[in-house]
Order: sequence, then C-alpha cells, then structure tokens
Amino acid sequence: MAKRQLATLSLPVFVLSALDRAGYQTVEDLSGATPDSLSKDLNISLPSSQAVFQATQMPRSVPLTQSAALLVGGSKAYSTKLAELDALLEGGLKRGFILELSGPPGSIKETVAMNVVSSFVEASHHVLFVDMQNMTSPATLVRSLRTSSSAPQDCQGRVHHLRIHTLPDLMIFLRNLPSYLQDHPETALLVLNSLSYPFQSLAGLSNSTRVALLDRVKQTLTRASASTKLTVVITSQLATKLLKPDGSAADFETGSRAIMAPALGPAYLPSAKTYRVCVVPRSRTAGVFRLLSSPLAVHGSQPPVEEAYQLAR
Repeated sequence: MAKRQLATLSLPVFVLSALDRAGYQTVEDLSGATPDSLSKDLNISLPSSQAVFQATQMPRSVPLTQSAALLVGGSKAYSTKLAELDALLEGGLKRGFILELSGPPGSIKETVAMNVVSSFVEASHHVLFVDMQNMTSPATLVRSLRTSSSAPQDCQGRVHHLRIHTLPDLMIFLRNLPSYLQDHPETALLVLNSLSYPFQSLAGLSNSTRVALLDRVKQTLTRASASTKLTVVITSQLATKLLKPDGSAADFETGSRAIMAPALGPAYLPSAKTYRVCVVPRSRTAGVFRLLSSPLAVHGSQPPVEEAYQLAR
C-alpha cells in the first residue's frame, strides 16, 4: 500500500494537482504528515486534507492476492505488427500500459496506431479513436481493419471515432472519460492521435497553465490505466528545443544548438506505465524506432535503445 500512487486515489482533481506540485507521489510520502500540516502545505481546506488520508485507507480495486502478472495487465501482449517495435515493448503492448509515439510529419506514427487498433479488434475488444488533427478518418480505419483476415465480422462497430480540435474540448473529453469507460466497459484501447496539436494551436498559453493542463492529462491516464486497465496509444509531433552549451534549456538568444524532441515532454505521462518511442524515418519505408524510456528504464537512466525497421513493399 505504501508504494501506491496518489494519482490513483479517488480525490478531486485540484487536490491531486496540489499533491503533485508539492512533490507527494506515493502513499509512503504522506507518512510524516498530518491532516493539519498537509492542509497548510498544500493550501487546501482541512476537510480536503482529511479526505486524502481517508482515501489512502481504501482498498485497491484489484485484490492484493492476485498474481503479479495480473497486476501489470496480464501476460497477453497486443502486437504493433512490426516485430522491431514489439521487441522494444518486450513482446508487444499489454493492457493498462501507455505507448507514446513521436516523430516528424510523414512518419509511420499513425500506421503503428492503426496496427494496434487492429490487434485489439482482432481480440474482440472495443476501441475509442480520438483524432485531433484530421489525420485519420473513420473510412481509413475501416479500410485498415478490412485488410485483416482475423478481424471479426462486426469490426466496424467495435471502433468508435471522435474528432477533437481544441484544447477546451480535449479537457472536457478527459473529464468525461471515466464516466464513458464506466458506461462502456468493453473499451480496452484509447488512441489519442496528434495529442500535441491542441496545445500548439492555442496561442498565448502560459507555462503555468500548460503545466496544469498536462498534469490533468497525467491524472486521467493514470487513473484509467490503473482502474480499468485501459491501454493508451498517443501520437505526437516533434518540436525544436534550444539548448545552452551545458545542455540546459535556452531561448533564441542564449541557445547554442537545437534538437528535435517530443513536443509535450515526459511530464504528462505516468512513467511506471509508459513506453516512449521516437520514430526516426530514413526513407519512406525504413527508419529507426528509438526507445526513450520504459517502465523499467526511465528517461536518462541508460542510453536509448534502437531497432531499425523496414516496411514491406
């Protein structure tokens, strides 16, 4: 229980945000605090801080007597239909885990996402596909599924397509996602296609607001993957990052070099459940999958692992 993530507790969003900003990540982090001290530390009301301690005493939705395999989503892995990427994912993508695919325009991010959709549909699961940049239409999804000989007869009815173009609409969707999953328990996969686009399209977004909104994304994905074993695939663009000679962040005046990095960074993803993969194309049919981090190897703990891929002509 002490290692349980606080983001999985049934608490209001503003309380979870306050805990995260103050550096509280697990139940163990609260061991030296009291409701009164936590109220002052987080600048929340005393009843709200008392609710935090009450929530830590509630049992997990998954019994502790279950095997370790079940607690991490079971042994079944869903293939991306690219052996090189499956190898980086330790055999494929398991239930309750997140795969972030970043890459330049024209890379095979959407192709991989549709491959995962096909694998879940072939296993008779339902999929919610959210497109945020008009990159993948319902007709494209249907055509992709029809190429699979293993897809069930009702494959078209198992994929639910939704378009979201603005950041406010994305936040509303995330707020309603727990209710949707409760009403549609057959949904096993969520695809957030071009997640970075709503954040880039809103001019004048302050850094503090951006951080708060990304934190809300993290809370929602953490809860969904823990409570319903929802698997999530996210595609995102790369962005130019300016660096100083020592490697720290810079602007146009102080920067000495520029690199391409995932547009949203790693902070919006629960590290214990996420594989972050960058697609580096070399040509239209070949390139490299670069594993930036995984649940067993967080960012910076070791050099990125790469697997070269070659698409069938």
